[in-house]
Amino acid sequence: MNAPFQLQGRNPFDDPLDRILAEIALSAQLPPSLHRQAGGRYAAVRKHLEADAAFENQIEHFYPQGSMAIDATISNRGTDDEYDLDIISQLGGRFRTMDPLAILLELERALADYPVQKIVRQTRCVTLYYADRMHLDVTPALRAYGTFDRESFITHAKGPRSSADDRFVDMNAYGFARWYCDRTPLELRMAKAVHERWLRLEKNAIRADAEVDEVPDQCDFIVKNTATLALQLLKRFRNIRYATYDGRIAPSVMLSYFAGLAAQPDMTLSDMLIRQAKWIIGEIEKASLYGRKLHVANPVCPDDVFTDRWPENIAQQDEFAGHLKELVAGLESVKRGDLFADRLMEWLRGRFGDRVVTKAADRMADEIGRGVQAAEQRYTRKGGLLLPTAGVVAAVASPAIANARPHSFYGLPI
Repeated sequence: MNAPFQLQGRNPFDDPLDRILAEIALSAQLPPSLHRQAGGRYAAVRKHLEADAAFENQIEHFYPQGSMAIDATISNRGTDDEYDLDIISQLGGRFRTMDPLAILLELERALADYPVQKIVRQTRCVTLYYADRMHLDVTPALRAYGTFDRESFITHAKGPRSSADDRFVDMNAYGFARWYCDRTPLELRMAKAVHERWLRLEKNAIRADAEVDEVPDQCDFIVKNTATLALQLLKRFRNIRYATYDGRIAPSVMLSYFAGLAAQPDMTLSDMLIRQAKWIIGEIEKASLYGRKLHVANPVCPDDVFTDRWPENIAQQDEFAGHLKELVAGLESVKRGDLFADRLMEWLRGRFGDRVVTKAADRMADEIGRGVQAAEQRYTRKGGLLLPTAGVVAAVASPAIANARPHSFYGLPI
């Protein structure tokens, strides 16, 4: 009997450009320590709610949605160390006779004494702000019985008083997460390499900060495939591009949808990032050509519209497409060898954030430097020697960069 086929994927650390992109993604991800805390916080919030008389025996399901459900969480827009995590609280019969604002107010009241820094009622959820800069959004939902995959109605009410705009919004976050995971199966080699690197970085950080030796080796978190790692980079790029923008931006769930559509095994990380960006560009251009706003719905629940609050107009979606085109052009330029090493790090900082890119470059320089000092030469899969200079590490597939004048990781001449 033949064993089931197992996708392997590509180790992003085998390729110079993919390596620094992977390091950037790791620098923006939810760290293992906070990932472990997140699970405990979910359970603690549910326990607190169930101790309240109004919610006793009324929580049917309590489950993650959004980025946490598909292991694609990164830091918030404009930050490097704040993380939004989302929970759906599916409520029982007592709440089915209440209007949207009344449900949100009840949830806010029940969480009012929860031991966090701040509690804020939003239009569709109640947000808990923790001291370590984690934000937990608790979204109340009512199950749409007779449907599949926990299709539900979530509350929408701005408050402080009821208005004609208050409503229940159809959604199926649980079904979408299952759809995404089916479209992006585990790529074993890639997942193992990223997971091991992620845990190693956490160990080094904890030891440096706390001078302790015992660090947990295991964590449930894993970026399972190249499509998800590329999605994290795409979200980070969007966050940096709109860091100072006050309005709504392209929603993460929409980007996740396109990542699921574009997913294809055994692609390099840079090629997958380009593929996802081009897919979105194509859909936006198609909509704009016919004078329409982009419409993206949940593939398992057509009434769950991911673009219901963005874009507000055609110009807004065209602006985002323009940013994506610039990202694609830059990545393709690097891959051709047109973007030389003295400009590469500057270009990356402008697209993914100065602090995150500098942190990634520092790690690469330190690690490769230690390897050279120990005479532990490291080679790419194609036989290229990895050395601690940006001129070689940035030599993405082109002799043009490798032949350039040597530079440090910071884009300065050596």
